[in-house]
Amino acid sequence: MKIGIDFGGTNIRIGVVDKGIIVKKIAESCKADKSEKEILDHLISMIHQVINSDITSIGIGVPSVVDVKRGIVYNVNNIPSWKEVHLKEILEKEFKIPVSVNNDCNCFALGEHSCGEGANFDDIVCVALGTGVGSGIIFNNKLCNGANTGAGEIGELSYLQHNYEYYCSSHFFIKEHNITGREAYDRACQKDADALKVWDEFGVHVGNLLKTILFAYDPQAIILGGSISKSFEFFSPKMYETLHTFPYPETVTKLKIACSKKEDIAIVGAADLII
Repeated sequence: MKIGIDFGGTNIRIGVVDKGIIVKKIAESCKADKSEKEILDHLISMIHQVINSDITSIGIGVPSVVDVKRGIVYNVNNIPSWKEVHLKEILEKEFKIPVSVNNDCNCFALGEHSCGEGANFDDIVCVALGTGVGSGIIFNNKLCNGANTGAGEIGELSYLQHNYEYYCSSHFFIKEHNITGREAYDRACQKDADALKVWDEFGVHVGNLLKTILFAYDPQAIILGGSISKSFEFFSPKMYETLHTFPYPETVTKLKIACSKKEDIAIVGAADLII
């Protein structure tokens, strides 16, 4: 059995994973405004709640740039005190078992590839649409990290007046329409015409994002995750319409697009960091 950790500025989720199944899970709010040591102590205390003699390794996904070989995380999103944390060294010293650290979206991709919507494909791109836009890439059944786990940071690519993250995440709703994604979803469920128009606009942007992914990576499948993917029914018509303007129609015909269905799939992926 292994421990997988989905670590973020909002929540810390820890699971004991046995053959791709989470057999025990705990979750607590992250003390993101505290010092580096206080947050580390909190993380370590949570791991102590689930670890036992059957645990062989710990994998942790963090929303940051990561030195995978040394297990160092830099400038963690939404956790100001975590500028440079030698996480692998600290956790291995505490628990005396192997620890692997990677980017959180890479863990999402690993989980989807091992037992999620991407399990039947060799080449997938997993895209998280939420507070921001992140992605993880699997090529030839292997995780593509890049030199600094930044190979999938497609949200930072320039697009229109800003970048894809601005138009394909919660920023779009707040900054362009003065509404939250949740409010837009609730109103769309009530068939509010203005909200449905906002989702159409959002779908065009996501469609263009997917076209960029096809140009850059040409995957067999694209898996959408994150909180906004739950509104797929509202933005997918315009997304598909835009996607069909891709200049190579056979590529679009072969492509599978799916939404992540398993809860806490990133925990499973984190556990898979050490084979």
